[in-house]
Amino acid sequence: MIVLGVDPGLANLGLGLVEGDIRKARHLHHVCLTTESAWVMPRRLQYIHEEVSRLLAEYQPQAVAIENQILRRQADVAFKVGQAFGVVQLACAQAGVPIHAYGPMQVKRSLVGTGRADKEQVIYMVRASLGLGELFNNHAADALALALTHLAHQPMLAAASRSRPRLART
Repeated sequence: MIVLGVDPGLANLGLGLVEGDIRKARHLHHVCLTTESAWVMPRRLQYIHEEVSRLLAEYQPQAVAIENQILRRQADVAFKVGQAFGVVQLACAQAGVPIHAYGPMQVKRSLVGTGRADKEQVIYMVRASLGLGELFNNHAADALALALTHLAHQPMLAAASRSRPRLART
């Protein structure tokens, strides 16, 4: 399974691709998309959409894992991040890739074992899980953490979908 992890943001949007399962995950790619504050909003959103769409087409992931907590203390920042979040969802919908949302505590608990882990502990586990020497960007590290979280949850999601009762067609 290939999973694209997304750490949503307008100025900095982290993307990370992993392949395999949680016991044997392989790093495929990571990047932090940066938009310039001088760009008009439509141009910033277009750039995010184009780059996410390009990665979806190139790597053809079976799932996207995105951080669902975009709350910020400042309403204007939350609104801008929400726009980037929406553009990513649009690109995924256009590519036909399902989106799975995870909160920060789920990611920490999944990778470190506690929802109270700090950023350094999460980055350490991402690097250790994927055999990476260094992660140059926290946004890309967060995106890879989200992708790994989805791999960890995949067995449970698959079991849940098998146990759902199916409606008979008449």
